[in-house]
This record gives sequence, structure tokens and C-alpha cells, in this order.
Amino acid sequence: MSQPHRLRGHILTFSGNPFTDGWEDTVSVLENSAVLIEGGKITAVGTAAEAATATETRHDGHLICPGFVDAHVHYPQTAMIASWGKRLIDWLNTYTFPEEMRFGDRDYAADIAARYLDLALDHGTTSMASYCTIHPASVDALFEAAQARGMAVVAGKTCMDRNAPDGLRDTAQSAYDDSKALLARWHGQGRARYAITPRFAPTSTPAQLDAMGVLWAEHPDVLMQTHLSEQVDELDWVKSLYPQARDYLDVYETHGLLGARGVYGHAIHLSARERDRLAEHGAGLAHCPTSNTFIGSGLFDLAGLAGAGQATGLATDTGGGSSFSMLRTMAAAYEIAQLRGTAVHPAALLWLATEGAAQVLHRADEIGRIAPGFAADLTVLDLASTLAIAQRHARAHDIWDAVFPTIMMGDDRAIAEVWVGGRRRGGN
Repeated sequence: MSQPHRLRGHILTFSGNPFTDGWEDTVSVLENSAVLIEGGKITAVGTAAEAATATETRHDGHLICPGFVDAHVHYPQTAMIASWGKRLIDWLNTYTFPEEMRFGDRDYAADIAARYLDLALDHGTTSMASYCTIHPASVDALFEAAQARGMAVVAGKTCMDRNAPDGLRDTAQSAYDDSKALLARWHGQGRARYAITPRFAPTSTPAQLDAMGVLWAEHPDVLMQTHLSEQVDELDWVKSLYPQARDYLDVYETHGLLGARGVYGHAIHLSARERDRLAEHGAGLAHCPTSNTFIGSGLFDLAGLAGAGQATGLATDTGGGSSFSMLRTMAAAYEIAQLRGTAVHPAALLWLATEGAAQVLHRADEIGRIAPGFAADLTVLDLASTLAIAQRHARAHDIWDAVFPTIMMGDDRAIAEVWVGGRRRGGN
């Protein structure tokens, strides 16, 4: 068993949801305090942590946060992130699908999985939910790489049996069989969790969506992740493929793919009916602001949805998004909310990237919060990491005014230290 270790700095703590209950009552910073780590877990915070006998790392003036949790990524798109100039469908055909074809090569999948997780850790992200490719080996590669790093990762084989290139389509039956086998192999193994993963309605036949619905009904404890209402032209495409559906969400609901453990990426262009049905089922949304602006998808209604209690987590959408950084993603979320008339407080942005995303992934009893009993997955932010940030930080009138410049201008240089399961895994 590892020896107790104490981190000292400003400690970010949560006691509720800042979008529904107000950030002043739900988010606090314990200034110049401490967190105690023992056996991979947080065992004390504040005065109790300070009293314990332990080795200590001081992070004076730094903010110690829960490790960032990314609710929606595509690790196979790591190598082609920030590809120029295409709307969603053209972008998939031009960049994404050709790259995903390469993941039939187990060695290539392992290389990219390792690269992606190391890049995530470099940016302070300790957990995520990832789409893989149609190849079972792509799932094995990510879980094996995550296991080697001690990371809590959700992932699943992407299923698609139409509107994709030759060599990148499965079938309704093979999608069911492969997903079931991978689920049995990985779900609950250490910190691995499986997610049933139909890519989105246009790339699955009704038969395949039915098969995924059956599999989810057989394993209701796993997540189901897919895309929903990302672009306006996508909505028209879905309507042409599923003319009987009342709307995009109804396609999933009809095939047994709407539920509390569903994670729906983007969800920008929702009807009132869709909002109501998502709320009724307690489903989760992954907000992908860098992707939504980069690909020109639209402006997510963060204040309206999260403020109404809709479970929402932040996501980079690597590589549809243009950054691996959850700091940059928080900044984009702030900017989009501003365009919709709301200035989201930095406390709420940090919650969205930690406990909010953990709730969407149904792992909020393990990650996303600094409290006794939680995994010691921690990200330490240097609040004066660059000259530009430092000069603004020097003028801060309170802790939140000190934190906000790092959210808006920070990058991997702001990541002073990263801990995963009580072990230091990165930082500057």
C-alpha cells in the first residue's frame, strides 16, 4: 500500500449543481488547504488532511481540482484533429472515415490509444467516454492503454452498417455479437466501463438500432452513447431515412435507445418535445463547444438545458473538436453561452468539466469531486502559467477572478500536476 501523500494548495470542492442551485451555494474553494491521498483514494480534505502524517507536495497559489472528465471523444480521430474546412458529412467522409479504416491494424490502434491518453493526461483529463471504430481491436487497445495508466475510461465499439465506406461497415448481427463480447470482456474490469455505441441514426439501419436496443435491454447497467441533432442538414437527412419518426430523438426511442444511461452528444437543435423526453428519462447530454464552432454546427443552449436540470457534461469531441484541452473547451462553452445571452460563472464551468461530466457518465460516486472516498484523480492548475495569464492574475480581486484567466487563456502549460488513482501521472 502506498504511503499517505498530502497535496497543499487551493482546493476546489462541490456540494451540489451550480446550474440549478447557484454557484455561490454549491462550489467552494478552500484556500491554502490540503487533500490527503492514501491507497489511491482521497481520505481527507481540509483540517483533517493537514493533521495527518504524510509526505507533502506544496502547490502554493495553485488550484487543485478533480481530474477533468471528458464526456464525449473519438480517440481514433487523434491524428487528424484540426482538419480544415468541412461541414459534418463532408468532414466524416474526407477525414474521419479514411482514418478509422486504419484501426483494423491492432498495432496502429494501440499506438494511437497510447498517444491519445498521454495527450489527455498532459491537458489534465483523467477520464473520458470514447467512441472507438467498428474494429473490436480498437476497443481492446484503448482499454488496455487506460488500464496501464490506471484511468477510469468508458468506451465502446462504434456500430454502423450503412452510409459508410466499404471496410468500415458491420452488420446488425455482427454489431450485436461484437459489442456483447466486448462488454463481457471489459465492463467492470478494474476502472473500465463499456458503452453500447451506435454512431448515429444515419449510419445505422433500423435493424441495427433494434439490435443495439435489445443489447441495452439485456445490459441496462451499461451506458449507451450516440449523436443527436448536431447540424441542421443532419436533421433533414435523418428525416429522409426515418420518415415515420416524429423527430431525431424519436428514432432512438422507437428502437429502445432512450434511457437514463444514454449519453447524447451535441443535442443542439432540439425540439420542445425532445427536451421534455430527455428530461423525463433522465438522459445525459455531452456539450461539445469547440467542435460545434469548429464544424459550424450551432450554439448549444447550456443555460436553458442545464438550468432546467438537464444532466449535462462538457466534452472536447476529439477530433471533431479542435483541442485536447478541457480549459480551452470551458472557454468555448463560456463564449457560446455569451452569444446566447448568459455569462456562465467559472465555478459552473469547472463543475461542468468534472462532476457534471461524471454524473452524465454515471460515475459521480467515484470521480469528479474532491471528497473522502473518491478516487485520487486530481489536476493541479497553475493560475499564473504564462506571462499573459500571470499579469492578469496579479490584478485578481478574489479567487474566482484569479481562476477565470486560466480558463479563458490556459493550455497544457497550466497543468502543474496530474494524479490518477493516487499516482502522479504528469504535469509541468
